[in-house]
Amino acid sequence: MNKRNFLTSAALLGVTAAPAFGSQRVRKEACAASPVVLTITGAIKRHNRGALDPAFDQLLAKHQVKFSEAYAVDFASLAGMPAVTIRPTTEYDSRQHTLSGPLLTHVLEHVGAPSAGSTQIVMHAVDGYAVATTLDKVRAYQFIVATQMDGKPLPLGGVGPLWATYDADNIPELSSKPLKDRFELSPWGLYHLQVTEA
Repeated sequence: MNKRNFLTSAALLGVTAAPAFGSQRVRKEACAASPVVLTITGAIKRHNRGALDPAFDQLLAKHQVKFSEAYAVDFASLAGMPAVTIRPTTEYDSRQHTLSGPLLTHVLEHVGAPSAGSTQIVMHAVDGYAVATTLDKVRAYQFIVATQMDGKPLPLGGVGPLWATYDADNIPELSSKPLKDRFELSPWGLYHLQVTEA
């Protein structure tokens, strides 16, 4: 099958079939108004989209993510949350950079994730990197979902558009490690969060 033709047909199908799909979904909230940059699944109370569609959610399907409903977050929603600014020394160029974005805990609260510290959070990056941690660790490290670096949006194809990260310079258990070992829990190109109640 010609992938370009498939994608063009799929896009046209999506435009012509949108009202039918919309009428089948009864949701308390509308899906994101602009392109989705983060999908959150699992043990959350708020949802604004239905199940994984392997034809249109190809990256999620490729990374073996499965869900019956989820919360789709657009960039504007993240930009509308209170931003936190950190200045970590990054592993890529050994220089300090200013990163800003909402606290990951605020993003999780927004979708109604469990508040227990043992709650498991799996973060998936567009390159296939996945890392698991706990809500206790997210709080202790004060993770942010960075949307900007040095005053500019993080680009797709770079380390963006989202980067789940923290200020490793100010976390004693990390600052004593070699720079290359400080960011194992910090996926750039973040696009999916899986929340599991412990």
